[in-house]
Amino acid sequence: MFDPICIGLDDTLYPPALRCHLGDQAPAAITARGNLDILSNKAHTPTVALFCSVQCSSAIILQTYALARALRDAGVTVISGFHSPMEKECLILLLRGTPPVIVCPARSIEAMRLPADWKVALMQGRLLLLSPFEAKLRRATTGRARTRNELVAALADALLIAYATPGGKTERLCRDVLAWGKPLLTLESSENAGLLALGARPIRPERLSEQWGITE
Repeated sequence: MFDPICIGLDDTLYPPALRCHLGDQAPAAITARGNLDILSNKAHTPTVALFCSVQCSSAIILQTYALARALRDAGVTVISGFHSPMEKECLILLLRGTPPVIVCPARSIEAMRLPADWKVALMQGRLLLLSPFEAKLRRATTGRARTRNELVAALADALLIAYATPGGKTERLCRDVLAWGKPLLTLESSENAGLLALGARPIRPERLSEQWGITE
């Protein structure tokens, strides 16, 4: 289903954002499976990178569920590795909607077995899988997760961090993104004090469109 397509640096489909933000660290090629129109953003919808650390409180979990529903209903394109438990839950909710979703595993995607709901979304033309890893790299590692997260951040118009462990990998990624000049958003919570201190803009799921200017 949807044979993988390799997109090299000189290909017109190669996203300029990768070269712009990652410079010499931009992948020489990326592999795609699914609707390539999502990558070129022909629908002209905002692309939001969603991140949430593995460990988070019950209050953050409830807010993140509401956030995923708000993103789905606002019609934005969400891009993520969808690796942490909360990110996986968000993906389930997002795939129940109609907006596009971009999944970026921390491994190759050529021989990747896809869940049933992913296959449905692929057939509907609303799912795209992207990977900067060659076919033989079939296992996710910490290093590949870092590379994947940088790719996700570079491709997005804005980063939305449900929760980042203080001093953790996601918080360090946020510092890089702020240097790129991209908007950084986080749930309005005392638990995200570290991100707010960095300059992240606080948002509430029920006021997402109003606070970020998303047109539903």
